[in-house]
Amino acid sequence: MSTGRMLGFAMLALALATAGCAADAGSDAPAEGRSATRVFKAANGDITIPADPRRVVATGYAVPVLIEAGAPLTGISTWKRGVPLMDAKTRAAYDKLPKVAGDTAAETNYEAIANAKPDLIVIGVPTPVLADIDLKRLQAIAPVVAIGPTVPSAWRELSQRQADAAGALEGFDTAKTAYETRAAELRKKYEKVLPGLKLAHVGAYGEVGKGTFQREFDRSWGTNIANDIGATYYGQVKVKGGGSKDVSEYPSIEELPTALGDADAITYSVGPDGAPLQAVQYVLDSALWKGLPAVKAGKSFAIRYTEAATYGQALLTLDALDKSLAPLAAQ
Repeated sequence: MSTGRMLGFAMLALALATAGCAADAGSDAPAEGRSATRVFKAANGDITIPADPRRVVATGYAVPVLIEAGAPLTGISTWKRGVPLMDAKTRAAYDKLPKVAGDTAAETNYEAIANAKPDLIVIGVPTPVLADIDLKRLQAIAPVVAIGPTVPSAWRELSQRQADAAGALEGFDTAKTAYETRAAELRKKYEKVLPGLKLAHVGAYGEVGKGTFQREFDRSWGTNIANDIGATYYGQVKVKGGGSKDVSEYPSIEELPTALGDADAITYSVGPDGAPLQAVQYVLDSALWKGLPAVKAGKSFAIRYTEAATYGQALLTLDALDKSLAPLAAQ
């Protein structure tokens, strides 16, 4: 073999060996070195985010979702309204995590978020509230995805997207499966009762000062989980106003007989402790309430945990529904 050909083979072998070493180095490189990313569709646009986030900051409705899903959280907003719905494990994690914002978007602490060194920020507030947040300032810290509530029943889809963005779908799917299994059990238990009833629901957001109460229809806060076990709330809002106003309305207290008079049974929201909030107690104290056919027939039922917005929380709601509606199943 000529000296030239031998030299050529040697150079080729050296090139292949070098390429192999480079490939091995690339596969063993840390995640930050590879900088793997993906594009995620959020309320604030198509955002390039880490494919495998390691340090996540969550705010608003994303807080309980990502705690339950086991996301790699490095900071959260406070979420006082959701504390009564947390189980012991979720509450312990919530208490331990650094708080980088308050309950409202206006209480965002940008310095605290920067100090948390996130590689992803998940904002779980309604789209209109984004105006209270300096998104450019947050985006200078880390990629920001805004995934906030719309209609109340949309928590299922939105919580899944929040978990997806944070790389925590495995933990999310576990909670979802547990909920769906329990809902199927109750659907079977009440299949001969609930589907044939015309139901109505009194929600927690009426305004006593204005003499109004909240009537909730299908897919609203107080009804959407009951819908999953076969309950149907008759009627619909007269004028849709977007978000929760597409599935609830605020008649005057004088309209109780007209609004709820055709109901076979009525459910109403109460606090986690079982006590009615002021807006609901206002309805329960009314003589018009006491005269409703469903109430006179003993078919009014208090429901706890109607503000559940995660699968873990919704398990509590299912248990509360089962406890309250048990007399129907016994008939």
